[in-house]
Amino acid sequence: MRFPALTAAIPVIFFSLGVVAVAADTPQVAVDTSFDAIRSAVQTAGLEEVVEIDHARLAAAEGVDMPPSRVQVFSNPEAETQILQQGIRAGLDLPFRVLSFAEQGQPKVTYTGADFITIRHGLDLGTVGEAFNATLKSVLSDASVAGVAAPIEGLSLGFGILELTSVHDFETTLDRLKNSVMAQDDTIWFADVDFAAQARALGVALPPATLLLFGGPAPGGVAMAEYPAIGLDAFCQKLLVYAADDGSVKVIFNDIAALAELHYGTASKPHHGLNKRLTETFTAAVN
Repeated sequence: MRFPALTAAIPVIFFSLGVVAVAADTPQVAVDTSFDAIRSAVQTAGLEEVVEIDHARLAAAEGVDMPPSRVQVFSNPEAETQILQQGIRAGLDLPFRVLSFAEQGQPKVTYTGADFITIRHGLDLGTVGEAFNATLKSVLSDASVAGVAAPIEGLSLGFGILELTSVHDFETTLDRLKNSVMAQDDTIWFADVDFAAQARALGVALPPATLLLFGGPAPGGVAMAEYPAIGLDAFCQKLLVYAADDGSVKVIFNDIAALAELHYGTASKPHHGLNKRLTETFTAAVN
């Protein structure tokens, strides 16, 4: 199954700070080069740019040093809708994500593949998963970039997913979460993705489901300093709000320490500290 490119616009927030030469003289230049090539391939493929975030430069602006790291999130609503029809919680790991980063001075590229989504959310994606992976591989091939999928060894159903139940309706929950997040003075709002609206545009009914994307450059930079690969899935923060089959409103988000352990086999104090802070913030918003 091949997903046709769709052209409906989703708001894009850019945080890139310039185009660099092709020669990989430094890790930052190499990361910028691969990032720009991937962005160009995404645009050529007609995929929708959602947001691109320069973790390291945003952290540097707050006085925090970390390795070069730039993530881009892009979308094909048909691909996402087909996956969400099988399991709405998979929205936590959508849309497409590719991270260009440096680790121990070496430039690397990683992405979230369909196998990750399949295992974490207990889905049987079949040809839909194959098409999802084919889209990613085509983008990387067109960009002449070698990338590897995020690790799945040690991954299991529900791995690293924290969950809360809201006492409010869906729209009120969204508003309260946004207000609580943005009341923190070290936080940037990046984007929201309304999966149900995307599906409606395709003639498909999904329960209300919106992904909220935001982050704190300073605490995030500290958490990624020795764990740059978690800039793929733990950062920026991803908060999925959805209406469950039983009529309740659920909020799910990533356990940062668990994702650090998945990528590196260990986690650190900043990861656990951020988990505590986020859980307290979200719990207050949904109660």
